[in-house]
Amino acid sequence: MTSTPAEEPANNATVVDMTKRLPHPPEPAAAPAPAFTAPRDDEAPLIPEWIKSREGRRAARRQMQRQAHNTGRRWVRRQKTERGHHAQIGRGVIRVHSWVVGVEGVHAHAAKHHAHMATKDARATARQARFTVVGRDKARAVAMKHQEEAQHAVAAHKKARREVSRGRMVRGVVAYGLPAAADAAAFVEAGWLGGIGALATLGGLALIGRKPLRAERWDPERRSIGDGDSMNDTMLNDAFRRAGIIAKDAVLTVVHPCGYGRGAWQATVDLPDTTVTAAMKRTEELAGQLGVETVQVSLSRAGRANRLHIWVSTTVPFTGDPVRGPLLGMDKPMSLWGRVPIGPTLRGDAYTVSLIERSGLVGGEPGAGKSASGNNILLAAALDPHCILCLADGKGGGDLEPFEPLCDQYEGEADPEAFFDLLGDVIVDMKLRYALLKSLGKRKVTEALCREYPLLRLKLLWVDELMFFTTDEEWGRKITARLRNIVSRGRAAGIITFCATQKPGSDVVATSLRDLLSIRWALRCTTPQASDTILGQGAASAGFNAKDIEASMRGAGWLYSEGSAPEMVLAYYYSDDEVTDLIERAYRYRAAAGTLPTAAPTLTDRLRAAGGDGVVLAVLLEEYTVGDGADWLPTSVLLKALADAGQLVTDRRLGDLVVRSDEDKVKRPWEGARVAGYSRQLVADTAEKWLADR
Repeated sequence: MTSTPAEEPANNATVVDMTKRLPHPPEPAAAPAPAFTAPRDDEAPLIPEWIKSREGRRAARRQMQRQAHNTGRRWVRRQKTERGHHAQIGRGVIRVHSWVVGVEGVHAHAAKHHAHMATKDARATARQARFTVVGRDKARAVAMKHQEEAQHAVAAHKKARREVSRGRMVRGVVAYGLPAAADAAAFVEAGWLGGIGALATLGGLALIGRKPLRAERWDPERRSIGDGDSMNDTMLNDAFRRAGIIAKDAVLTVVHPCGYGRGAWQATVDLPDTTVTAAMKRTEELAGQLGVETVQVSLSRAGRANRLHIWVSTTVPFTGDPVRGPLLGMDKPMSLWGRVPIGPTLRGDAYTVSLIERSGLVGGEPGAGKSASGNNILLAAALDPHCILCLADGKGGGDLEPFEPLCDQYEGEADPEAFFDLLGDVIVDMKLRYALLKSLGKRKVTEALCREYPLLRLKLLWVDELMFFTTDEEWGRKITARLRNIVSRGRAAGIITFCATQKPGSDVVATSLRDLLSIRWALRCTTPQASDTILGQGAASAGFNAKDIEASMRGAGWLYSEGSAPEMVLAYYYSDDEVTDLIERAYRYRAAAGTLPTAAPTLTDRLRAAGGDGVVLAVLLEEYTVGDGADWLPTSVLLKALADAGQLVTDRRLGDLVVRSDEDKVKRPWEGARVAGYSRQLVADTAEKWLADR
């Protein structure tokens, strides 16, 4: 049975073909837009009933008050910026005044210069024509022409000046006269209410000055900290490139972003393809690019060889009032076994040093503040009742004189021979200290030994104006040798040596002595070479140049004591009255501790304390003082005195100990006979030499 076409399923092609043949139904017509009608009351926005209540109105008032408060705070903060009203008024005044002055002055100045040059030429040609013999008529014609040109130039200058005055007067009346007249009239008519007119004038000035002057006066790409700008990443990259620290296409990696605090801008960056040491050598160039002085820039290592910490002060540091020293606020004795306060650094940190087993050198030009700087160490030592003071003043002035009552040894007459003897006493004391340490089985003085044995107390040897002593023709080399002996050997024995001088060059302080002084303090110097003689060769080229210290920064200097680089430090300042008060306090501390200086031990006391042949020499010297005293004694008398004192010394041993010249061996009359003997001066000189050589 065959199916009919109606019963056969139609394939897709057939269906598609049929749809193509069917006509499309007509599209419905667009409905007309409804006319706009106002919403009915029931369709209005919903407003909570709570808003209409007392609490709602109160909340709305609080919200308005908060908004007004925040608006006021924003207005107050804005006044501190360049967008503040007072800044806008100031800029408006500047712009109005610039408009009143105008630009005609440039033309007047040019006309003045032209008139001056024309008059000068006219006078020269007239003088030449007056003394010309050949061609006088031609020279006179040239002179007349130059004279006419000069007259026209002078007339043009006068005209330009009149135009400048007229223009400025007209603009001045418009800019100053009209507002002043309007304000005055308002004040006359309305009294104090007329001040509203003055407010309107100020408002007009603020409107004129609403745009900052920065875009008008300066190129934004060339701004710097010296122009009052904030330090930012762009500024640092430009400054480092122009200073030649990094390449033109290099970029700094900012580790800690730029920030402001304690009067300075700070940032930490990583340097590309260079090191901190290389960057510090170009500190002066970097300061120039930042628009500040060299002393305002401080560069330091920040934990890595290429990580740089940048510190830029907005003002020249250390130029304000002197910083009060912390010793004034102490209510108990000082201890040199701790750290000694020296002064603040550029970044405001308190700088302290340890003097144990150290020695120091303070140098700088006259007036740089060496005396004030040295007071920090001297006063700290004075306030330690267990510290022995030994001071020498090469100036012979009064800087060290207030400390004399506290000194066991003091040389204030600037006498090289007396200073040489003082150093000899220090050397004797040093040898006695080492003898005691050896007997105790110790290698160096400690705080415990210092407290237990008075002989091992710390001793400060301070030499002011060392140059006077070391440049003496007769005693200079001898003094240098003894100082070198003390500095090289005395630190373990508790002897601290400090020298102060103006320029410690090799002609003043021998290199062998200068290199032993571990603490270096370079105050203001006249040349980089003088700075290097204090801090060490190459310090100035590395960025530590005491020549860059400003004259107003008295008492400031590069201090090298600990770490790998010097630090700029301002010494604490103590006035004369404060120094006197601290010394009186130190005197009371020493009196309570029983360490006030006593009379200096005699030569015989020192000889007996040394023991050995020193006792023999002491007995000999005492024998000369028996009775009326004698300048010469026979050998037999001296041998008998030694035997009575328990010293069995033969004639030969005595001759070996006290060496006589041929002149000293000449016999002299004694009790009716001529006998050999020894002079008192020879024995005394032998005793001094024996003590010095121990």
